Amino acid sequence: MKHLLPILPVILGFLLDCAVGDPYNIPHPIRYIGRLISTLENIVRKRMKNLRLGGALLALTVVIISTAVPLAVLLVCYRVHLILGVAVEAILCCYMLATKCLCNESMKVCYAAEKGDTEAARKAVSMIVGRDTEVLDRDGIIRAAVETVAENTSDGVTAPLFYMGIGGAVGAFFYKSVNTMDSMIGYKDEKYADIGRFTAKLDDVLNYIPSRLTALLMIASAPIFGLDGRNAYRIWKRDRRNHASPNSAQTESACAGALHLRLAGDAWYFGKLHKKQYIGNDDRAIEADDIRLANKLMYGASALMLIISAIARFFIFGGFI
Repeated sequence: MKHLLPILPVILGFLLDCAVGDPYNIPHPIRYIGRLISTLENIVRKRMKNLRLGGALLALTVVIISTAVPLAVLLVCYRVHLILGVAVEAILCCYMLATKCLCNESMKVCYAAEKGDTEAARKAVSMIVGRDTEVLDRDGIIRAAVETVAENTSDGVTAPLFYMGIGGAVGAFFYKSVNTMDSMIGYKDEKYADIGRFTAKLDDVLNYIPSRLTALLMIASAPIFGLDGRNAYRIWKRDRRNHASPNSAQTESACAGALHLRLAGDAWYFGKLHKKQYIGNDDRAIEADDIRLANKLMYGASALMLIISAIARFFIFGGFI
């Protein structure tokens, strides 16, 4: 039984996230990491002329603090009592996952679109995408929601699970600290090109294996939900590099193939048009229900990644218990 202890926090954390998600009225560790990033960004901009060096120091500081704090908390909790340590680590794992939150927020778009309320769907999708939503029609709104579910399956669920398999909750905090920095300062525009360069590269490295593994897990889970796994694999092989990021198109292409949809393409950000390649084939018209299908793929891939994470954690740490 003791050999299963390293696995329990990861499994319990995932199940807790699926059941409860992130309560909006409870402080979230990611918010504190975000505040730390903002504070350090202001300090770097005021006190350092070399923003590339400052950005690297910022990233290293955020990673060290973001992993040291949960590590210290868990060391104390496990020293007090084994059950307390498992319980606290499970809660920390839950915090690092966004399974139910991603599903709930995307399904708000689905429900509004199914009711024919385009403005409500537009408002809902604006909460989960970074692009300008006022220029989107109904199909564009639905497509944006599907793309967000496909891309964030890795960033929000499977990649944290991957790093939990290596380092438990601390491993997930390590990953999410970098991923959060990338979402805040990892842009290529004039403001962030220098200060966010190190973070963007580090995020690409950390997501390289999880994004590709997640795409394969989405392909593997597609037939379970009556979707086209063979086409998912074909489109993934063809279009997995159709994005400026080396990782973002991995899961989007698998999802597009499974659903027989065309995703991506040009998008507006802050009033500026960004030219992008298409992902997938325009085999049929997109429907609101495609958001529901994308979420099924997300849950399928997440469940498979949980199994992989649990097995990895057992073999890495089971022998030490």
